Amino acid sequence: MDKAALCVGINKFKYLPESSWLHGCVNDAEDLAGLLEESYGFAASQITVLRDDKATKKMVLAEVNKLVDAAAEGTVQQIVFTFSSHGTQIPDTGGDEDDSLDEAFACHDINDSGDSWDPGTVISDDELAAVFGRLPDGVLMDVLLDTCHSGTGLKSLDLIPGRRPRFLPGPTPRAVMANEDLETRTLRDIVKTAKLSTPVLMAACRSDQTAADALMEGRYNGAFTYNLVKCLRSDGSLGRADLLKEISKGLKAGGFDQVAQLEASRTARKAAWGA
Repeated sequence: MDKAALCVGINKFKYLPESSWLHGCVNDAEDLAGLLEESYGFAASQITVLRDDKATKKMVLAEVNKLVDAAAEGTVQQIVFTFSSHGTQIPDTGGDEDDSLDEAFACHDINDSGDSWDPGTVISDDELAAVFGRLPDGVLMDVLLDTCHSGTGLKSLDLIPGRRPRFLPGPTPRAVMANEDLETRTLRDIVKTAKLSTPVLMAACRSDQTAADALMEGRYNGAFTYNLVKCLRSDGSLGRADLLKEISKGLKAGGFDQVAQLEASRTARKAAWGA
């Protein structure tokens, strides 16, 4: 079966101060790419890794769409898409959100536009859902998101040395205050427009939590990605639901309160990751 993967990791951001940069996202992308090649039958030529300044919104969406195009043409039957970066929120312009906000994923060129982030520099959940909605029936797509989906609990995480949240609040104090009490979306919402093959989604935390960028055994990673890779290297035959349990145990043992999420059909939950 033909396979293809896109692994994105963004530590540095063109327009953000270094205090908002991350440390473990590029390691996440490289670790996951290595895992796919070593354990899941992906050839190096089938894996694209976008790091830092190569991961602009234009480039990431172009590569994701290239994967889905290949699936639509029948040349690819299995896709993996991983994204490690900041998560944030932007005003909802489609009128489909109760909280008037879309979840969004920061690309290297994220930039502000008044009181909100420029939609042309972040990937919204609606944009991802539209891409996923083009997947042909029968194509397997595993998606891993190691970002925060909201800012709850930021202060406590900021106080722990070697850890920082993968979340960007609004670019101005006014925007932060406006968003403080709003509800956030669930992982399920991200695939609401998918009509045929719904991607199998795993995310680093609930929509009301932060995901940690952390120093793990002397090296920076996303806490979620670190535990996922560790579990898969230990036992790749674990069903996704059981894998989620093991990841959760690892997070808890490391003192992380984020709760990893899985969105999948009953069949996919029982099957091993990548199958």
